[in-house]
Amino acid sequence: MHAFTLSAVGLLIVQFIVIIGLSRLLGRAGRWLGQPLVIAEVLAGILLGPSLLGWLWPSAMDTLFPVSSMPVLKMLSQVGLILFMFLIGLELDPRLLKGRGHASVVISHTSIVVPFALGAGAALWFYPRLSDPSVPFSSFVLFMGVAMSITAFPVLARILTERRLMQSKVGALAITCAAVDDVTAWCLLAFVVSIVRATNLAEAAITTLVALGYIAFMMGAVRPFLARLGARVASREGLNQNVMALTLMMLLASSFATELIGIHALFGAFLFGAIIPKEGGLAEALAEKLEDVAVVLLLPLFFAFSGLRTQIGLLNTTDHWLMCGLIILLACLGKFGGSAVAARLTGSNWREAGAIGILMNTRGLMELIVLNLGLDLGVISPTLFTMMVVMALVTTFLTTPLLRVIYPPEQIALERAVTPPPLTLPTVQPFTLLMCVSHGQAGAGMVTLGRALTGGEAPGALYALHLIPPTERASFHLKHTPEPHVEQRAGEEGPMAALLTRARRTGLEVRPLSFVSAEPGLDICRTAEAKRADLIVLGWHKPLFGQTVLGGTVHEVMSEAASDVAVLVDRGLENVRRVLVPYSGSRHDRAALGLARRLLKCAGAEVTILHVTSPTPQPGRTPARLLVDELFPGASSQVHLKVVAHASPEDAVLAEAAHGYDLMVVGVGAEWGLEGHLFGLQRERLVRDSNLSLLVVRQPKPAEKPAAETTPLTGTNAPPAEPLRAGGGAS
Repeated sequence: MHAFTLSAVGLLIVQFIVIIGLSRLLGRAGRWLGQPLVIAEVLAGILLGPSLLGWLWPSAMDTLFPVSSMPVLKMLSQVGLILFMFLIGLELDPRLLKGRGHASVVISHTSIVVPFALGAGAALWFYPRLSDPSVPFSSFVLFMGVAMSITAFPVLARILTERRLMQSKVGALAITCAAVDDVTAWCLLAFVVSIVRATNLAEAAITTLVALGYIAFMMGAVRPFLARLGARVASREGLNQNVMALTLMMLLASSFATELIGIHALFGAFLFGAIIPKEGGLAEALAEKLEDVAVVLLLPLFFAFSGLRTQIGLLNTTDHWLMCGLIILLACLGKFGGSAVAARLTGSNWREAGAIGILMNTRGLMELIVLNLGLDLGVISPTLFTMMVVMALVTTFLTTPLLRVIYPPEQIALERAVTPPPLTLPTVQPFTLLMCVSHGQAGAGMVTLGRALTGGEAPGALYALHLIPPTERASFHLKHTPEPHVEQRAGEEGPMAALLTRARRTGLEVRPLSFVSAEPGLDICRTAEAKRADLIVLGWHKPLFGQTVLGGTVHEVMSEAASDVAVLVDRGLENVRRVLVPYSGSRHDRAALGLARRLLKCAGAEVTILHVTSPTPQPGRTPARLLVDELFPGASSQVHLKVVAHASPEDAVLAEAAHGYDLMVVGVGAEWGLEGHLFGLQRERLVRDSNLSLLVVRQPKPAEKPAAETTPLTGTNAPPAEPLRAGGGAS
């Protein structure tokens, strides 16, 4: 029998499958831990290398990654890096660098100078212990300084977006400093590479001058051409194949030019991406076309190639691990300490300064690129390379958990709070409504409900919130990077369109909010708390198999929110004239009655209360007639009470719902077949079998509300034990 062998192409295909599959698998676990994808991809490469696979199963590693396949992997990974560095240049928006003031300049330069000085100083001690004598000392010192100075701009941008910090003072400062850091560090790296490659100082000086001339040519001649090309793409046929081919040829030509100059092809790719105008949609269209091939297909090869060069086994002594710890300490001290102190001295408080320091200490993929350059040039040894890779992993891994501690989500939500407008009408209590829109179909009905709850003129505020799930795509961040210090607003397109159109048509003022969120349920609760919302209204869509109307994010909001929560099942809600309120006596039913009272007061709605009793009377229930008299004094002509004894409350409600109502307001409860579940099948017959629009209401437990807080259904400081006592002005 012949031994099974793979051709070169077959081996490459298998390598692709293994590398991409493991990267994505670890990426899912990393996302669950709140870590950026780059951590998982670096770990995947290390696991496939001699550090784990080669240690546990050497023959498998030799079969999967034979020495003969390494040149192919290296070349493909370099192509992936060229495309990726182009994407990084596309993400680097020059508008980030405008109008940032003195603070960002000081912080960004300090975050380079301090770690550079520490890295260069440490090189004096590391050089005789970790470097080859043939390596020039000046090259080693300069490279150590640059390697300590790197901040991972793309990873930082994703963390800021997911943590909702991009619109804050901290986010604005951090992204600006990282952008300046990125440009400065790559210029320093280009200078260091030119010195390493040069045979003498004169040649290094010539290389530097030629590089500066090339940058000036790209800014003065190529950028205006790209601006005209972008305007043509935006106004005519879009990004067709001819424009794409021209752009790719110019990208490769720029990379080739910088390689010839002597400062590496990656610098040319980064420069070309950075000079492409971000207006007009050309940058976004290019990112959409290229990012999947670059990031999903080719970039994991670079991580695998780096992992194959990372040999944890080389750190086989206590001294080696102490040196590795010293590198991590110096890296954190330089980046975190320098950035934090500079931020504090320029006016930030200690919380903000600490957050900026943590963010600037993120290294990730950019550090790996620098380290691989150093290893290829022979400036650093495999042992030092491994130590620096460990440092990059540790500093990047620490960013998210430390940021959550020093700058918790509750603090972010408070900073985004908007003070409600002053009261002008003493007869109507203020009412703040937060409408959460996940898709366009739910928005129009929410406006109708909001107008009915406020009368269109009641003091307070109506907010419409749309949360955007984050992705790793570069085009996503190009599209969702807002102006600094400005809360991102929803546009007239997308899920908010129907809501804003209906609001404008009815003359209702709605304040749209939109931001990226990796934790939609918690972010809805935090936003509601920051805006002091009296009621959270969630949109409804047909649930997937195995889910319920009150499951998933809805269940999370209902469980965590301190204010009342309602789910609107919109079946063409145009007016709120006749309202049906099923009642059996629970606190959620009382919340539903409180909303009905607001609808009566603000919209003049006619309210029918259907009190469904069981054949066997249950003690402890408030008599329905007393409750009506208490909640709706003087409104007997508009409030009707129907008492029905029925073994099936759901059937009784469905029968009454067929009598021409506009809206049913019902409390969450098992008696109505409506219970919040994260998972599991539920009948939810009121939702499934009724043709009415429904408002399903949940009231938090009295203990969950602060004693002095305004009660959502009354707009007064009534005691939490009697949330409906004051009545919100029904009399």
